[in-house]
Amino acid sequence: MREYSQTKQVLRLLFWETTIKCNLACAHCRRLESDDAASSDLSTEQAKSLIKQLAELGTRQASMPVLVFSGGEPLCRGDLFDLVEYARSLDIAPALATNATLINSTVAARINESGVVRVAVSLDGATAEIHDRLRQLEGAFESAVTGIRHLRDKNVSFQINITLTRSNAEQLEEVYRLAKSLGAVAVHVFMLVPVGCGQALAETDMLAPEQYEQKMVDICRLDSRGELQMKVTCGPHYERVVREQGLHGSRKGISRRAGSIPGRTGHGSGSRGCLAGLGVVFVGHQGDVFPCGYLPVKCGNVLEEELGAIWRESRDLARMRDGSDLRGKCGLCSYRQVCGGCRGRAYAATGDYMAAEPFCAYIPPGAAGVCL
Repeated sequence: MREYSQTKQVLRLLFWETTIKCNLACAHCRRLESDDAASSDLSTEQAKSLIKQLAELGTRQASMPVLVFSGGEPLCRGDLFDLVEYARSLDIAPALATNATLINSTVAARINESGVVRVAVSLDGATAEIHDRLRQLEGAFESAVTGIRHLRDKNVSFQINITLTRSNAEQLEEVYRLAKSLGAVAVHVFMLVPVGCGQALAETDMLAPEQYEQKMVDICRLDSRGELQMKVTCGPHYERVVREQGLHGSRKGISRRAGSIPGRTGHGSGSRGCLAGLGVVFVGHQGDVFPCGYLPVKCGNVLEEELGAIWRESRDLARMRDGSDLRGKCGLCSYRQVCGGCRGRAYAATGDYMAAEPFCAYIPPGAAGVCL
């Protein structure tokens, strides 16, 4: 069995599925479990142990990781703000990922007082028709926008997340304009990964590789305006596109002007497009550790082993960092060090997380005849 070097890789972001419970049932959600599974969420003491483990890991590297309280819907968890404040007490910057439908003036004030540094709100369209269809709940758009306005009124920094599908791809610029008008500091564009409920959606609503390529160019053009921080998640080939468009060198200052989360570097930092296991890990609601929320390759469990040990010693994480096992056209691509391909989509398509990115239209020189 091949050995991979264990480098002093810096963990930048830990996404924690605080609860499997959610008040929505979104068509593209990564979860498959029902709200009944919330009984197996980490307890308050187990959650504090996870946060303490993260802080201990952070003291062994150059910067403390950001802890993203995600879900499910994290606002469904009763002890959420106690845990946010505990993270702050250990010098961890907490962020919150929410659908915003449960945010009223009181909740927004609590978010502000707790010290959350950034809230990410999912909007999957610029209109109620598109957003509510994907969220599978009438009124979800209006509730989300109302929640966003409460955040703005309480001076909470927030960004808009959108997952691109065939249903909403033509509304990308409208979402950008809406985000700007609402006072967002950033727009993060997620490319659909066919996991969880998204497996069914992928058959009907996933963009073709050529469509993704055009959307990457469109995002580049929005990015070049310098008005909002733009980031593409689960679309690592964006790193190739920005270089082809000549925007790589001009993007470093944009994230600073947009107020980046402490410990979270922007584009142009020299990191690879796919950060699964490289600068990111995902901890599920039962404590299982995965390279990211869209790659169901279990690397350990924080109830059985220290997070720091998993981060340093997992063979799967080390293999992804090394990158020399990338197969097909990804292994031949001159952009592999800045892109790396989406390991989640590769795994979903082939069962091999080192296989070629199946939704990248780029054919590297010399890849003719290679299994793509």
